[in-house]
Amino acid sequence: MTNRIFIAGHKGMVGSAIARQLASKADVAIVTRSSSELDLCNQQAVAEFFACQNINEVYLCAAKVGGIHANNTYPAEFIYQNLMLEANVVHQAYQHGVGKLLFLGSSCIYPRLAEQPMREDALLTGPLEPTNEPYALAKIAGIKLCESYNRQYGTDYRSVMPTNLYGPGDNYHPENSHVIPALLRRFHEAKHSNAESITIWGTGKPLREFLHVDDMARASIHVMNLPTAHYSAATDPRLSHINVGTGSDCSIGELALTIGKVTGYTGAIIYDASKPDGAPRKLMDSNKLTRLGWRPQHSLTSGLQNAYQWYIEHADTART
Repeated sequence: MTNRIFIAGHKGMVGSAIARQLASKADVAIVTRSSSELDLCNQQAVAEFFACQNINEVYLCAAKVGGIHANNTYPAEFIYQNLMLEANVVHQAYQHGVGKLLFLGSSCIYPRLAEQPMREDALLTGPLEPTNEPYALAKIAGIKLCESYNRQYGTDYRSVMPTNLYGPGDNYHPENSHVIPALLRRFHEAKHSNAESITIWGTGKPLREFLHVDDMARASIHVMNLPTAHYSAATDPRLSHINVGTGSDCSIGELALTIGKVTGYTGAIIYDASKPDGAPRKLMDSNKLTRLGWRPQHSLTSGLQNAYQWYIEHADTART
């Protein structure tokens, strides 16, 4: 029997990585819709879609995402669009008998000053990072949607919380991108313009954890396919999300040096300490997932090499 799997957000970085890995399975039919074909914020459109597609599983990867600048500039859009699409997809999945759903969250759900490394039980124990609070609140709501439907209706809807992701399909916009694509682009352009130096915001001391998107896709499929008894034994009905990370971090300065080697840039790296650093450290405790049998396959260097190769091959479209 063919398993019909809807990947919401299949053109995004994580959704496309999941689609690549599921495409090789003979018993899987991948169902996708672009945002122009299906507005996930439109309740009626989502209901009509599920009514005629006979979906068995959903990977809910769709989201409005962006960096600090975008989150600060468009907070209403970030909370509204993410809340609406989550509520529509989860509810219609339940309404139309979808047996399994995996919701993709974010490490920003945890308090800004959460104890490091951040465990799943740090959720809702303190104030969020102000710059992305609306987005984080929407992601927390997504977790609680899945838990609430499980508790009331007996569904099997699960949630995974990735650390900082990068890799093929990333956003390299000069203002709205995250740190790795932003630095890959800047170092690449600096190399080709023979720039003597690159200036990076902050001191370079904050610690961050990074996970290649192909590893995230493997983790997502792994969690989705865990036997119910194993997932239930590892989680709590009101604390059911699972962290996904490498278990190690590096400083922004170390990251910059590695990207310099990967891109071949040999100029100086200057740190502007007058600019903000953000949180001093963000590391996920992923022991729960490793105990469930998953390990990342990419090192930071091999992952960055893969991401940079993709950027070179897609530079014309990746930069917009």
